[in-house]
Amino acid sequence: MQVPIRVYGNDAQGKKFEEETATLAINAHGALVMMQARVTSGSKVQVQHNLTKEEQECHVAFLGPVRSGKAEVGLEFSDARPSFWRVAFPPEDWSPKHPEARTLLSTNSFTQGKK
Repeated sequence: MQVPIRVYGNDAQGKKFEEETATLAINAHGALVMMQARVTSGSKVQVQHNLTKEEQECHVAFLGPVRSGKAEVGLEFSDARPSFWRVAFPPEDWSPKHPEARTLLSTNSFTQGKK
């Protein structure tokens, strides 16, 4: 899910940066983003949700490959904020084998390949 955000803090050289980007994926614990700024694993940054203007401190939990001058960066909330993205996430123990999932699947013929 793409959510427009602003990320700011100090880069790997200790210089302040501010960058507008969008999430590649979100979850209740943070997000995966593409960033031009070079950050280090474990460093702290601030994330601002551009639509709500809410801010949250995060730490860099993952550094991925660089493509076209931008790196995949996994950001994890420093404090639990499951409502930050304004979407409802399934509970941690949910799976497709959950009884409610079966009810939904059995009533939706499209997911069963029927027309």
